[in-house]
Amino acid sequence: MKAVRFSRFGGPEVLEIVELPDPHPGPGEVRVAVGAAGVNASDWKKRQGLMDQELPQTMGYEAAGVVDELGEGVDDVAVGDRVFGFCTDGAAQAELAVLSFYARIPRSLDVVTAAALPSAVETAARALDQLGVRAGSTLLVHGASGTIGQAAVQLAVAGGARVIGTGSPATHDRLRSLGAEPVAYGTGMADRVRALAPGGVDLALDVAGSGVLPELVGLAGGPQRVMTIADVAGAQEHGVRFSTGESGRALWALAQVAGLVESGRFSLPVGRTFPLAEVAEAHRVGESGLVRGKLVLVVSPEPPG
Repeated sequence: MKAVRFSRFGGPEVLEIVELPDPHPGPGEVRVAVGAAGVNASDWKKRQGLMDQELPQTMGYEAAGVVDELGEGVDDVAVGDRVFGFCTDGAAQAELAVLSFYARIPRSLDVVTAAALPSAVETAARALDQLGVRAGSTLLVHGASGTIGQAAVQLAVAGGARVIGTGSPATHDRLRSLGAEPVAYGTGMADRVRALAPGGVDLALDVAGSGVLPELVGLAGGPQRVMTIADVAGAQEHGVRFSTGESGRALWALAQVAGLVESGRFSLPVGRTFPLAEVAEAHRVGESGLVRGKLVLVVSPEPPG
């Protein structure tokens, strides 16, 4: 099979399309003929040598496609079913991928849109769970217009929380459509939040970083009520929790979000797609930060109809 790999650390130019042996699923796993695979910031961190130091390395942790081989004990899907999920061996950007955690793709989604979901959904669901967001909570999401921010808004709203979300004015219509009350970020953000919630908020989730943790702590009434996924140094300085998957990942969220998609209560935009052969350009675009929405590699286009 063809797969993305690099044999030295560096810029996007180190990425290659190579031939590798076909993988096979272990117990509880499925293999898919990959239709599309997501591209994430962790991909270029990995490529730069900021994560695992082993070489060579394959790429990608999330994919969507059609099941073509079942591991031992798998009885919840069949060969030919469309699924999306996580490839824990980091080789999702390939023609074939083994998914360790998966859910059926909702009928209303194509594989490209489905491939954009796993990482954003798991990260958002995990952070909301760790933060303790519940029905009736008033939650502030800083960076609500990004991919993970939009996922957090929709999951929190679906769970019965009131959500105030920061974003640029150009994103406010989108945030309203997701069920959030939008607020412009920047100078005076805290005052604008208090205009909507005079007593402050119950909880705050920082998705974007940018040095706002002191304001979030003030609005939420203490650092224990704030979580960040974007500001490690700030979390340490201000006593705020930093969300990681070390204590467990919210893999159950894949099935939950599939149901929300089917009921019309969840969607995430795909910002741009690239063929597998243009993975280096996808990295360049992703690192530039100029495209809003998820970047997705199209491996095998889904036939119409």
